Formats: sequence, structure tokens, C-alpha cells
Amino acid sequence: MIDRYLLRYFLAVVDRGTFSRAAQQVNVAQPTLSVGIAKLERELGTQLFQRSSQRVHLTEAGSRFAVHARRIENEFNLAESAVSDMQPSRTLRLGALSTIPTNAIARFVEAAAPHQAEERLELVEGSERELLQRLARGRIDLALTIIRTDNDRFEREPLYSEGYALAMPAAHPLAGQDPIPAEALADSTMIVRRHCEVLSETSRHFTERGFRPFFAFRSTNDDRTLALVKAGLGLTVMPDGYHLEGVAMPRLAGFDYRRDIGLLYAQHADALRHSKSPLLGILRELLAN
Repeated sequence: MIDRYLLRYFLAVVDRGTFSRAAQQVNVAQPTLSVGIAKLERELGTQLFQRSSQRVHLTEAGSRFAVHARRIENEFNLAESAVSDMQPSRTLRLGALSTIPTNAIARFVEAAAPHQAEERLELVEGSERELLQRLARGRIDLALTIIRTDNDRFEREPLYSEGYALAMPAAHPLAGQDPIPAEALADSTMIVRRHCEVLSETSRHFTERGFRPFFAFRSTNDDRTLALVKAGLGLTVMPDGYHLEGVAMPRLAGFDYRRDIGLLYAQHADALRHSKSPLLGILRELLAN
């Protein structure tokens, strides 16, 4: 029988990434935590972590065990609350795709604020790949990210769909034209969004039409990119959901790509989708079509 404290040690290492930070989280000395993890691995008969000088990483067996450990710990918390006649204090660990507009996330956080006493929010930003990794390891409960039909690893809940537009200063001579053919942008300077999900498709769209622009800026920060578009540094392709006063968002002719945004649920959070989570209800209400 596995002691609960060993599960807590294990999940602390998963969440914090190193033994030293995990020990601080569970308020024990690092040698004590290391002994506990070694004991857990002996009891399970398998190695759970790959150790390195910088971080520890889950083995394949560790990733499988993390799903069950997280579910067991959640059940422990609910059981304790039930017998003590207390309202369970739950934390919703939400991953958010870095290319979702900040104003959309901010609206959700503002609407969720009155419910923080009932259900706390932990927000984790990442790329599509990073969020999938965190879901698989149980480090987040769900992710607001791109829903792809070829990925059935996680339970999914579509919320909305959007296309892409050409962000340019509102004073740009072409800002009033919609759509704008790529050929009309022959002398334009562009900005590259490194995290753009359709970056290769955008490049191919332009090169097939003989357009090889000068790139004035490359960034993973979409808020900064949009501000520099407004300042006149260059143009870029962005999802429709981005808005900034002084920036026009006409369509790019023949560029019909779309992205579907929704929720992916970690395996340990399979009941969350059908729960009465107030924060999840707010998120759905704000973002669903």
C-alpha cells in the first residue's frame, strides 16, 4: 500500500521540476524527499524520474503513474472535505495558449475574481506543444488551446472558430480594402510571429505569389507585435480575435485558414468537464459561440 505522503512528494516533483523546489513545497528537507521518492520507486518496481543536474523528467512509467496519482490526491481532498463538512477548496489549473489574445484571458480572469474563494485559478501559459506535454504529465487540469481533429489523446470541448487577418496600421493606404491580394503587398515590410500556427502556410501563400518581403521584426510576443504594427514597423498575419485601436484587420485574399479553439482535459480531470466548476462555466460563457 502506497502512503499518501509519497504521492504528495511525487506530485510536488512533477509540479516543481526539481527535488529542491519540491521539498520546499511540501515543507521537508531535500534528503527526506529524495528518500521518499526512492522508496516509492522501490514499491512500484520502476523508475519514475530521469535525473539531471538541472531538472528531473518523468519516465514513461512516471507519466502513466502521474495520471493516477493526481486523481487519487484529488479524491483524498474531496474525502477530507466531506467528513469535515467543509466546502472543498479546489484549484483549477488552466493552461492558456500563448497566441490567444491577452484581452480575452483578462476578461475571464476579471469575471472569475469573485469566485476565487470557492475555486482558485492557476493560469499557465505555453505553446501548443508545451500545453500538450503538461496535460500528459498531469501538471494542468485542462488547456485552452487549438482543437485538432487528428488528436484524440485528450477529451476535447470545442468553443469557437476563427480565421486570420492582415494586421496593418489604420492609416495604411490599403486598410480600407477587404480582402487584400498578396500581390498588392509587394513593397511592404512584414513582422514574423514565431508562434503562429499557420506560419509555414503564410510563408507559402506569399512565396507562391512572388512576394518575398523584408522582415523587420521577429517575435513570440503578440501584444508587442501588434503595438509595433500600429507604430508602422510592418504588417503581419494574426487571428481575427486580436484588436487594437489604430490597427486595421482586413482579410488576406485566398488565405482561408482557420483555427478551432477549445478545451482539452487531462486524463486525471475526466470528471471536470461535467462538474459544476464556476470558473469553467464562466470560461465557456465568455468564449463559446
